Amino acid sequence: MENLYLLVPMAPLSGAIIAGLFGRWIGLAWSHRTTIMLVALSFIASIVIFFDALQGNVYNGSVYTWMTSGEVAIEIGFLIDMLSATMMVVVTGVSLMVHIYTIGYMHGDPGYQRFFSYISLFTFTMLMLVMSNNFLQLFFGWEVVGLVSYLLIGFWYTRPTAIYANLKAFLVNRVADVGFLLGIGLILAYFGTLDYELIFAHAELMAPRSIEIIPGQPWMLLTVICLLLFIGAMGKSAQFPLHVWLPDSMEGPTPISALIHAATMVTAGIFMVARMSPLFEHSETVLSVILIIGGITTLFMALVAVVQNDIKRVVAFSTLSQLGYMTAALGASAYSAAIFHLMTHAFFKALLFLGAGSVIIAMHHEQDMRKMGGLRKYMPITFATMFIAALASAGVPGFSGFFSKDAIIEAVHLSQLPGAEFAYFCVLATVFVTALYTFRLMFMTFYGKPRMDEHTREHLHESPWVVTVPLIILAIPTVASGWLIGTMLFGDYFAGAIEIQAQHDVVVTMSEHYTGVFGMIIHSLTTPPFWLAMAGIFTAWFLYQYKVELPGKIQKIAGPLYTLLDRKYFIDEFYSWLFAGGVRTLGSLLWKYGDTKVIDGFVVNGSAKAVAWFSTVARRFQSGYIYHYAFSMIVGVFVLMSLWLFHF
Repeated sequence: MENLYLLVPMAPLSGAIIAGLFGRWIGLAWSHRTTIMLVALSFIASIVIFFDALQGNVYNGSVYTWMTSGEVAIEIGFLIDMLSATMMVVVTGVSLMVHIYTIGYMHGDPGYQRFFSYISLFTFTMLMLVMSNNFLQLFFGWEVVGLVSYLLIGFWYTRPTAIYANLKAFLVNRVADVGFLLGIGLILAYFGTLDYELIFAHAELMAPRSIEIIPGQPWMLLTVICLLLFIGAMGKSAQFPLHVWLPDSMEGPTPISALIHAATMVTAGIFMVARMSPLFEHSETVLSVILIIGGITTLFMALVAVVQNDIKRVVAFSTLSQLGYMTAALGASAYSAAIFHLMTHAFFKALLFLGAGSVIIAMHHEQDMRKMGGLRKYMPITFATMFIAALASAGVPGFSGFFSKDAIIEAVHLSQLPGAEFAYFCVLATVFVTALYTFRLMFMTFYGKPRMDEHTREHLHESPWVVTVPLIILAIPTVASGWLIGTMLFGDYFAGAIEIQAQHDVVVTMSEHYTGVFGMIIHSLTTPPFWLAMAGIFTAWFLYQYKVELPGKIQKIAGPLYTLLDRKYFIDEFYSWLFAGGVRTLGSLLWKYGDTKVIDGFVVNGSAKAVAWFSTVARRFQSGYIYHYAFSMIVGVFVLMSLWLFHF
């Protein structure tokens, strides 16, 4: 079985190397065939490992020791339990669908082989992250995932907007990763190891310990560590206020949007916090912070999605909002609910992104929904699969998103931590907003009269099978994956992988009222989330199908509010003024005064002027007259005798 563990990440890595280094010689077809076959092999191996872990078999071992520093062994190793096995299946499964879809989407692109190399490399790094059993390997996967995402977001490097977007993503994540690295450094300093098992075993002993960041101001050690780790998660999982990179990353090709922003990179932070639950459970302060950050992200990003007209940006802000749901669940100590929503979200959000890509292909790369309309009769498969994803995203009973989203809402409602009331309001209000923006997308894109130009309408047709088959396959778990709620939340599915202290265990309270899948569906008909979802769908229909002139009137009346949402709360402008502008101002001051005045003016020119002045003075004593030299000698003797007498 150990060889199978090694096969899972090594297969996509091999595909990346072959397509990247030898793609020119093996050609287009064999580049995608090789990478797809190897990712499929990784997916099959992940399924075998999943069922082995389902039998209760847990593996925690080292592959090899990279180096030893003192008593600290730096190792590469795997921790295979139900948490990592679930992530492995999700990552490889969605990645396989994206690989197949890419054949149709990237057809004719000059960077075809390079793209397949990048997405296979991305799959490898994500697998190394979720399979790691120590913080060094976690950090390796964490950073390389960020690096490859930089390459993928800026894949079309001739576009200035793509270069700006990938640089923005890279810099924002580096800011967050400073906190993440400091957290790992504190763990190594105080625990003396980077191995998960040893760290978790000593968490209880380290809980009472405090450190002084500011002299005289003690902080609990685990609070500081967990806060720093969560800062890293805020960047990777795009939580407010480090969320600004994700919407701009839509500049990358659509398959990347599905791979990075649905199932893999952005969920790395959620996975990390769930994996570190034995540490986070010892700090209610950090859990409250996580709750509040998740609540803010889920509601405020959903509101921005309502005013977006770019089809990919609507789905991007939807991703931000759904990540807020997962984060709020982590703060409520409902780690299993967060991972459950991570899984269901991976399927329906990948389906939404790939469906949006199918629409973009048909529309000759037009992404403005105001220029679409009536596409359902031209693209029935794309429409049907995206409609299923929309129902799941809106939380309609029976679909996957309903089960995971309702579980999170109930978990936040039951939480007794400070900030839980605010978070509950946010996650509940977001149900209405999610249904509104999701079905706004559906009505503007697939219903009503066609609004595209005549040439585009004449050439509208369904996408090729390499695009539609992944949509159909993803539609199946989009419907059915939520039915696993009883096993994943209320059984012992994550036993041993996630630790929750009794006073925080809201999932146990939820399990007392769980009556099965159909019981949950029937009960939901009397709960606020259901009626809020129905109200959101009805509002979208009323505004964008029945009274299509109303949104324009509302926009004029809303005025400043619409501008606030359209400009994304002016956070980008604020960051540009504070950080980019601040750096430019600092650079200007350093150039104007530091370089010109101090270095050039004082040091360089000043030293030259000093030498010139000294030479001018010294020249007066080097006249060539003997009596001048004799006078200088007399003065020198006088000075030396004065110093000698003063000394005694």
